[in-house]
Amino acid sequence: MSAVLPSYLPPRGVDCHAHVYDPVRHPYQAPPGYAPASGIAGTPEEFLATLRAHGLTHGLVVSPAPYGTDPSCLLDAIERSEHRLKGIAVVAPEISEKEIYRLSAGGFVGIRINLVHDGLAPLLSPQAPRLFARLKEANWVCQVHAHEDQMVAALPILRDCGVRVVIDHCGRPDAARDIAQPGFQALLELGRSGNAVVKLSGAFRISRKAAPYVDADEYFRAAIEAFTLQNCVWGSDWPFVRTNRPVEYAQVLGGLARWLPQERDRHQVLWENPCRIFGFR
Repeated sequence: MSAVLPSYLPPRGVDCHAHVYDPVRHPYQAPPGYAPASGIAGTPEEFLATLRAHGLTHGLVVSPAPYGTDPSCLLDAIERSEHRLKGIAVVAPEISEKEIYRLSAGGFVGIRINLVHDGLAPLLSPQAPRLFARLKEANWVCQVHAHEDQMVAALPILRDCGVRVVIDHCGRPDAARDIAQPGFQALLELGRSGNAVVKLSGAFRISRKAAPYVDADEYFRAAIEAFTLQNCVWGSDWPFVRTNRPVEYAQVLGGLARWLPQERDRHQVLWENPCRIFGFR
């Protein structure tokens, strides 16, 4: 496992997008299509070791598909991490205030809505306004996974939902098209609205080339400009499931040096922003 040079990163940093899997202690609740193959890294302990090996200290873990809406694996991982992890839950739209309170006490700070898998249905559901109201009351974020041109239809809903929205993987634009593509322009418009955050993550999912994925750089630079540094965080998408080629942690982390050549800017994105947005300490 490659280590990042000590001068590359601030003393503390957060990987704001990863998934953890622990089928021995917490059996899957759904088909494991988005889980690491047997013997491949994916446990909470392996994630924390990966962070240490690359000079990072904390992580925001997103509930993976095989657990459905069951938060048990992440609750356990967060509890055993000595406050180094926080969580993003996948929840039923009718989640109760009591359950949100329980998850908040366990280290969760928001939910994820997956438009790639579910389309616009979660945003158009009659239950969506009530869900957004509960998120706002709990001071939780609404994390959204979208790709290509899905942001066009989602934009007015997300812009007006009253909750801080966090967009995964720079909106996953199509790298075969330029930044003028409608979905990416909608993402930039959301960023300019001022109440949204973008994850500088998933370059290997956007790129059509091998590492270091430089054909994705223009999208990340445009997103940083639209969202501003105050509303950018970085994530790895570890342990890199459902990829067509091997991905190394150091390769995805290396994009920061190109997008944010100033040490002060990397410190803000890797530490100051996650502390303010997600409550890391």
